Amino acid sequence: MQLIMSPASPYVRKVRVLIREAGFEDRISEVPVTTTPFDSAETALAANPLGRIPALVRPDGPALYDSRVICRYLDSLSDMNFYPKARLWEVLTLEATAEGIIDSAVSMTYESRFRGDAAWPDWLDAQWAKIDRALTALEDRWTSHLSGPVTMGQIATACALGYLDLRHAGRGWRAGRPTLAEWAERFSARPSMQATAAE
Repeated sequence: MQLIMSPASPYVRKVRVLIREAGFEDRISEVPVTTTPFDSAETALAANPLGRIPALVRPDGPALYDSRVICRYLDSLSDMNFYPKARLWEVLTLEATAEGIIDSAVSMTYESRFRGDAAWPDWLDAQWAKIDRALTALEDRWTSHLSGPVTMGQIATACALGYLDLRHAGRGWRAGRPTLAEWAERFSARPSMQATAAE
């Protein structure tokens, strides 16, 4: 199998971390591409008509795309149980919260990168407000779900926080969230996270 990817994408990183946690490095080769919302890479378009990454090219079926779809598929091939039935709805909600953080953070990155000095401050502030509320919810209500065996909720949360450090470090997401900050520091030390950290 081939993973169409870009190392800086937090959506891609979720899949790359899961691959390493599942021990699938020898089964999936990574194919880096350079793609933007205005100019999709041909390799990405060949796997996903939307031109978005990640996409997983399989030898025995159509390519899969959207990080959540790919992660569920890889979990089905694994015996690691990243989506445990006993806590499925909590894990899915935690993953969705992290995905929402990523969506807003990526939107902020694009607004600043492609509009430059014309970036809309109200848009940036509105997206950060969503992130801020989600982070507070993680600190206040979800930290107990970040312990125990690794789940996709934990992986997604760690990748979301890692992306905030990569692109929005000046916003200081750790302020007032000591428990979440401590958890992020511990989880980011995992070999799978270290191996997938963008420079």
